[in-house]
Amino acid sequence: MKISLALGNPRELSRQTAWGCLTTNLALPGFGSIVAGRPVGYIQAALYLAAFIITVVSGTRFMLWALANWSRLHGPQADPLEALVEMGRAARWPLVGILGFLFSWVWALATSFSIVNAAKKAELQKVPPKL
Repeated sequence: MKISLALGNPRELSRQTAWGCLTTNLALPGFGSIVAGRPVGYIQAALYLAAFIITVVSGTRFMLWALANWSRLHGPQADPLEALVEMGRAARWPLVGILGFLFSWVWALATSFSIVNAAKKAELQKVPPKL
């Protein structure tokens, strides 16, 4: 089967290919939608990649910040509420990245189910009537 990543109308897929698109979307949100010919897959993939980059970069910065401030935040003179507020401010961007990833994953999962349903309907239409 020839696969094209060009934009256009979603093409008709077999059930096996549709399930392959679903599993691809589970691992890499948006890429299974692109293979299925859904233009929305490009937006899903861009959101996933942006969220991944935000999470990795800001998560690394957060871990380095936490290691550098460990004794100040967890020492005997540390105020637990103040430490929690400060950690919340420092963890804001990693959490934004994680939420962006979850949103792109759920969106790609919903698209995957519509791809599988469309493939199922297309196969049912191809079945000849019973005699």
